[in-house]
Amino acid sequence: MSLAERLRAALDRPPAEPLLLGDDAPAAGAPVAAAVLVAVTDRPEPGVILTVRHADLRTHAGQVAFPGGRIDAGEDATAAALREAWEELGLEPASVAPVATLEPYRTITGFAVTPVLAVVPPDLPLAPHEPEVSDWFEAPLGFVLDPANQQQHCVLFEGATRHYYRIDWNGRNIWGATAAMLVNLSRRLQWS
Repeated sequence: MSLAERLRAALDRPPAEPLLLGDDAPAAGAPVAAAVLVAVTDRPEPGVILTVRHADLRTHAGQVAFPGGRIDAGEDATAAALREAWEELGLEPASVAPVATLEPYRTITGFAVTPVLAVVPPDLPLAPHEPEVSDWFEAPLGFVLDPANQQQHCVLFEGATRHYYRIDWNGRNIWGATAAMLVNLSRRLQWS
């Protein structure tokens, strides 16, 4: 069975636990549609490709994220995720085999982010687009989807207690919406 087939079969099962719908107290008003590419590398021990946002960005500077962004007029989530991965990493859309679009996740900053799960070949010659992305890395899929590595935290922010997930891998701190989407993927796939 191919990796894409394994992922599709796993998605056919009901989630192991309820999915996270969004951050605590998301922004008021209609959310802005966005999409991210959850690119899983097709190797015996699959990985997931993540970016490190440039430290000079106005928002989410230095944070670990999936490649992605707003859905432009005339695009669906898959088209937007592929475009953003091309712009941020030089990931050729022809190299990506989309598997499924997953449940949107509502962020505290007012986005409804649709994760697009896809399979990509291993060892692609990716290069970060410097104005947005300072680096990229591949984390083991089994590690980031293991509930034992998904630590729930809380912090007092603007007078309210906020809950979030954090996954630490190899000195990389994956947290917030990216970690929450990985928690949801873990609950959907029940990967082992």
